[in-house]
Amino acid sequence: MSHDLTRLHHVGHVVSDMAQAIALYRRLGFHVPPPSVPAPAPREGAEPEPFGAANTHADLSRSFVELVTPVKPGSTAGLPPGTRIVPLQAPAEKLPLVMSRIEETSSRLVGWRDRFEGLHILMFSSPDVDAAGQRLAAAGVVHGGVNTVGRPVETPDGVRTELVRYLEIDGAPEGRVGVVADVDPEFQHTRQLDHPNGAQDLVEAVLCVPDGQLPLVSERYARYLGRPISPEGPVTLLTRAELSDLLPGEEPPALPALVACTVAVPDVARVRTLLAENGLPVRETARGELFVPAEASLGAALIFRES
Repeated sequence: MSHDLTRLHHVGHVVSDMAQAIALYRRLGFHVPPPSVPAPAPREGAEPEPFGAANTHADLSRSFVELVTPVKPGSTAGLPPGTRIVPLQAPAEKLPLVMSRIEETSSRLVGWRDRFEGLHILMFSSPDVDAAGQRLAAAGVVHGGVNTVGRPVETPDGVRTELVRYLEIDGAPEGRVGVVADVDPEFQHTRQLDHPNGAQDLVEAVLCVPDGQLPLVSERYARYLGRPISPEGPVTLLTRAELSDLLPGEEPPALPALVACTVAVPDVARVRTLLAENGLPVRETARGELFVPAEASLGAALIFRES
């Protein structure tokens, strides 16, 4: 079916210190711009103040890796210089709802971060998010319906609004799981995609589950994807024992947990050299790929696969 979910839109790495996370991802060989943080006015007539969450992306050709951290109201603690404060405008009658939704998102991020620092967001890409939502509902997958939000984007022609359409699946214990409309090439081409490590696309998320739950989780993700789980991805499901076989030395911080993601690169040897120059440890997966262990990358192993 044309709307089935065949690839990833993004994964979200929840961190405690955004400045530290950006420095790490730059050492990993990604271009990462300063983060943005929304700043609604907490009440009518008040000055906008940071609230909710700050985030930034390592953008790829059709996907991205998101770095995100909760923000205390009115505080920029843990955010690096250059953080972009984005005022949010809302009619007075809608302001309480806007604030409530932002606060709910921030609260979820705090809970995930407190559980462990690492990957807690897994979003699939779809060319037809409405059709995907209908298929999921027909398969018994409960979700909140398709939402549309605007995101300000700096382009050569000035700041424009990119519309993002998405849905979130209810009840996934590993974190936030959902579907997002394919990235808009009109905006993606304005972003910095020429990373020093050569990263081209996000191709896999690795989910570790308790031994006895593997069949149930496999069935759940088969309903999400509209087909059985495949070795070709975009999700690899495995148990704790299988994780240590695939990624030697890795231990899941909790179960279930998104423990790693994989990016495609044209030259693994180039990546190995870059990582060594930047003082990062490198291991090899059972499939012969390179990976930086979670203990060196804020709780999320990063795999580099030669494309």
